[in-house]
Formats: sequence, C-alpha cells, structure tokens
Amino acid sequence: MAKKTMRDIDLSNKRVLCRVDFNVPIKDGRITDDTRIRESLPTIRYILEQRGTRLILMSHLGRPKDQPELAYCLKPVAQRLSELLARPVVMAADCVGTQVEAQAKALSEGEVLLLENVRFHK
Repeated sequence: MAKKTMRDIDLSNKRVLCRVDFNVPIKDGRITDDTRIRESLPTIRYILEQRGTRLILMSHLGRPKDQPELAYCLKPVAQRLSELLARPVVMAADCVGTQVEAQAKALSEGEVLLLENVRFHK
C-alpha cells in the first residue's frame, strides 16, 4: 500500500496543522541543543513555500505534572524557530480554546503560529 506524504496533498491556500518534535533540552530558559528544531526546518519550509499556506505547529516539551509549568513553556522554542526561519513565529498562550482558535483563523499567508505545550492538558 502506497503511503501519501505531504507532497501528495495540495496545501495551497490552507491552514496546515503540523505536529513537530520540539522536545529540546532547556536549561535556565535557554535551549542547549536545537537539533530537533533544525531537523524540522525542511518540512516547515516546504509547507510555507506552498501558495497561501498558514502554518500552525504543535509539540510537547518535557513531562509537566498536573498543570502548566513555566520550565516547559515553548516560548524559547518559538524564539529560536523565528531566528532559524528569519520570520516571526507567533506563540499562542495555550494549545486549546477559543483564543487559540481565533489566532489560528487570523493567520495571514506565510504566518506561523506555535501552540503552547500540548502536555499542559491531560
């Protein structure tokens, strides 16, 4: 059975939700190894090269307990990704809810939204 890849799908003029592995080591609020972020760049760039796409990224980071923990916030990842892409990456305050949904709907062509750590919700 042939598997489809994103190259088999017309992504033009779509909002694309992409699961990425941004589970990177962070110490004192600084990323100590950005390998996983850099490895995601070909996929992210491919999506953004498609006409009219708006990209929403989701990931987990670490193993927070029963509630959000500042040590596992994805904000440093958004900042590093923005540097690597040479374009702004908007950081959502959460990964669910009406505010996040509104942010996703408000994206313009070529914009990137990184949702907050999905492990902040059981």
